[in-house]
Amino acid sequence: MNTLKNKVVLRGIFSAVFITGLGFSSFAQTQKDNWHNLDFKTDSVFGVSTEKAYTELLKGKKSTPVIVGVLDGGVDVKHEDLLRVIWVNKKEVAGNGKDDDKNGYIDDVNGWNFIGSAKGSVSHEALELTRVLRRDKARFTGVTAETVKPADLPAFEEYQKEQADFDKQTNEAKNAVANISGLKEVLDALVKKMGKENPTLADFQNYTPASDMEGRLKNIMVSQLQNSTFDAFYKAQIVKGLEHYQDQLAYNLNLDFDPRAEFVGDNYADSKQRNYGNNDVTGPDASHGTHVSGIIAADRTNTIGIKGVADNVQIMGVRSVPDGDERDKDVANAIRYAVANGAKVLNMSFGKAYSWDKKAVDEAVKYAISKDVLLIQAAGNDNKNLDVEKSFPNRRYEDGGEASSYIVVGASGSVNDKTLKADFSNYGKTTVDVFAPGVKIYSTVPGSKYEAYNGTSMAAPVVAGVAALIREYYPKLTAVQVKDIILKSVVKVDHNVDVEAGDGEAPKSVPFADLCVTGGIVNAYNALKLAADYK
Repeated sequence: MNTLKNKVVLRGIFSAVFITGLGFSSFAQTQKDNWHNLDFKTDSVFGVSTEKAYTELLKGKKSTPVIVGVLDGGVDVKHEDLLRVIWVNKKEVAGNGKDDDKNGYIDDVNGWNFIGSAKGSVSHEALELTRVLRRDKARFTGVTAETVKPADLPAFEEYQKEQADFDKQTNEAKNAVANISGLKEVLDALVKKMGKENPTLADFQNYTPASDMEGRLKNIMVSQLQNSTFDAFYKAQIVKGLEHYQDQLAYNLNLDFDPRAEFVGDNYADSKQRNYGNNDVTGPDASHGTHVSGIIAADRTNTIGIKGVADNVQIMGVRSVPDGDERDKDVANAIRYAVANGAKVLNMSFGKAYSWDKKAVDEAVKYAISKDVLLIQAAGNDNKNLDVEKSFPNRRYEDGGEASSYIVVGASGSVNDKTLKADFSNYGKTTVDVFAPGVKIYSTVPGSKYEAYNGTSMAAPVVAGVAALIREYYPKLTAVQVKDIILKSVVKVDHNVDVEAGDGEAPKSVPFADLCVTGGIVNAYNALKLAADYK
């Protein structure tokens, strides 16, 4: 999906993509790196009080394992901090090439990959906008407002909006490539002139600029290196920033790019087709899904890495989200697969502005609801009001009504002031339910490493972890009841926060209560206390 960038936030040339990159397995989690699990009163950061809940409410209590389906871009099932919590299909014999449990999926030992086949797996994909525009171009090429048939006018007007949106995003990507390339050239020359391969903050502070351009660049670097190293900044902002926008042009916004036939080979027109894909739940890039999985359930019993929110969870990887926009057929099948194989909580850190087949996803969501499953979805990272802007999937069915056990999550920061709303997070008084920590969230990434990411993609699994925790210790509660508990137990925010206005305008100051249904931040401690006496 484009809004979650598969899936790290990239807002402008100098926003942080990877906040840290500590690649060693003996890392001991610090208070700072675990901030999202801490308590506001005790620790002075606006976490969700997970550790307080374990200490004061859960000590000595028994729990029941809960399967959480992570519908994402892949999960590193061999990560040192996830090994113990990966779901294993005990009815399947690994590697024998047979569908032992007769569920239609061969060797699905840890989950399933709906964007692959025997030929390999999809890595990059187009945006849904690109796919929809490609479809509609075939229908409306050569048609004008004067020649369009009256019955086709609504579809033609939608096509014109698609074309305008596509052109806008393409131009933005082209400009970003040009700007970052130009910046890289000037910065490379300056660093060479300084005679240091990895200059420090002090090196830039002591440097005397030879031109106005160098002066501006010096000021930028002094600001950026306050909390980073040059090497980390350069890799995250220059190298990865350039790669991101180049990939947008090469894949996401390329009308000629379509990897479906080569790597999946299904009949895409048949939304009822179920049995396609392969059993590679890791895929070519599992960074996002592995990060999400660690937030939910990284092993709390070992002395390495991090601590997930939930302590008795099995992570089921269901690969359905490429680098680009996920397809509705794959999302629908991923939901059905996870539910049919026992998942009681689904984490969906994805979304998009256009939909090809919303009905197929709606029917899958209805199936999940009928099986007492709670769905948790990230709100998205475009700083948009979802009460006004379209976003898919969503809990509102195309044929009317809403999904009952479905929670949409915005991202919050650690400080209880005007910056509490993450500047990138989508919001909506009626469409976003709650907020949860989503800034500098430290978690697992492939290769038994750990990094910090920003995004509503990180906030959603915090809530999924809380939901799983409730279902572990209070298994008789239904999905609808768990949702009710999570929403009723938030910590209310009673002050205004900044909402970025865009186009160079100053941020707007709005009541936090106007950003989501509950007007608050999820809290595990409060939720578990309420669950204990819930009626």
